[in-house]
Amino acid sequence: MAVEGGMKCVKFLLYVLLLAFCACAVGLIAVGVGAQLVLSQTIIQGATPGSLLPVVIIAVGVFLFLVAFVGCCGACKENYCLMITFAIFLSLIMLVEVAAAIAGYVFRDKVMSEFNNNFRQQMENYPKNNHTASILDRMQADFKCCGAANYTDWEKIPSMSKNRVPDSCCINVTVGCGINFNEKAIHKEKIGGWLRKNVLVVAAAALGIAFVEVLGIVFACCLVKSIRSGYEVM
Repeated sequence: MAVEGGMKCVKFLLYVLLLAFCACAVGLIAVGVGAQLVLSQTIIQGATPGSLLPVVIIAVGVFLFLVAFVGCCGACKENYCLMITFAIFLSLIMLVEVAAAIAGYVFRDKVMSEFNNNFRQQMENYPKNNHTASILDRMQADFKCCGAANYTDWEKIPSMSKNRVPDSCCINVTVGCGINFNEKAIHKEKIGGWLRKNVLVVAAAALGIAFVEVLGIVFACCLVKSIRSGYEVM
């Protein structure tokens, strides 16, 4: 029995939210993959809070997409079991996202500390390993930074000559621009600070998505109630 009256509007709004969930799922997967690539470039070892967070984000994104598909099928067919399943799984996803957002906020300093320590470790291999040098050069150019904290980090590398930083530290990169450099001509941004700021952005985004999911749960429960009432009438 098809839903009637106001439930048609609820069903339409649920479709809109399901499309939003699919978009959010793709966004979460993209953010998680991007964060994983950034962290993997510093070769962080072990299962630490910082290295596990992108994996959680990707997993939640994939699961959200599958749950949105179940919700779409349930709403289309007005299937009681599918809608109940959708509401339960969406509730679980919401709880995981809230937990991930809280973890991102609580461990933001830990993530930055891990990132900085590993970045400094790789800096020591910069003059000796071309692959490591290429990774660090790309990161410094992309994130407009110089060293983990600032350019003075490079002064602590024994094999680097004094008054020299990698050319990728320069605002306008040219061959040899890092030799006898001018402080005004190199980047001042902290790469750890960039990561810390974006961890907070991801945490805020997760909370925002969770709020939208609450609406999805409410609409799904309303539709479930309407479908159940239809079965009882029949």
